[in-house]
Amino acid sequence: MASRFPEERTVILTGAASPRGIGRAAAFHLAARGWNVGIIDLDVEAATRTAAEVAETHHVRAAGVGADVSDHDQAVAAVDALEGALPQIVALATFAGVSSPVPYLDVTPEEWHRVQRINLEGTHWVTQRVARTLAENGVGRLVGISSVSAQRGGGTFSKTPYSASKAGVVGLMRSIARELGPLGITANVISPGPIDTDIMGGTLTEARKTAMAADGVLPRIGTPTDIAAAVAYLISEDAGFVTGQTLNVDGGLYMH
Repeated sequence: MASRFPEERTVILTGAASPRGIGRAAAFHLAARGWNVGIIDLDVEAATRTAAEVAETHHVRAAGVGADVSDHDQAVAAVDALEGALPQIVALATFAGVSSPVPYLDVTPEEWHRVQRINLEGTHWVTQRVARTLAENGVGRLVGISSVSAQRGGGTFSKTPYSASKAGVVGLMRSIARELGPLGITANVISPGPIDTDIMGGTLTEARKTAMAADGVLPRIGTPTDIAAAVAYLISEDAGFVTGQTLNVDGGLYMH
């Protein structure tokens, strides 16, 4: 079984084309550290444009494809396309997700299924497809993105459907860690607190940032780079003995 990374390695990132998103920040952050980057996003034009910018800025190989990750066939086809265009896939981080500020008593079946389908099923389908390649090669890193909302029971912008879907990501990745560990694959979760991105309901005012920071122990809310740095560690070769864990990057908002 292989245990070392290949010299040329690729990380796949879902939902990495939003202009102010965590995934985009991760794409540039990881490329700066020598990773080739594959981007899967609902917006195919943004995905290809972001990949081109990453490649030009950091002189790595990058490619972008469009897919609705909640659709099994589209998710699989997207990974297939990236695998054909880039060096060996070694890592995955699943940023694709949607928020849901709907109060629980107002949640419709449509809203419930929309959020679970994208946040949980979308994570699953891409992760399963990437995991097949990692298992074949005997080495790999999987990172799911949860939320402090799952651990605290909401209390952020999004409410119950979102919290449930993000709690599901934790259970999914822990089970994957247990099943695939013997194959040389680690699986972990990052649980962000409030991060200054558009998923928080639009650009945050300074007053809103201050109010959110007051819940934690640090005097600010998070930035996309805070999360990108956590991803860089968990997918690194040095993190090979870390699996089944949830890394909170939330300014001390939730301590456990």
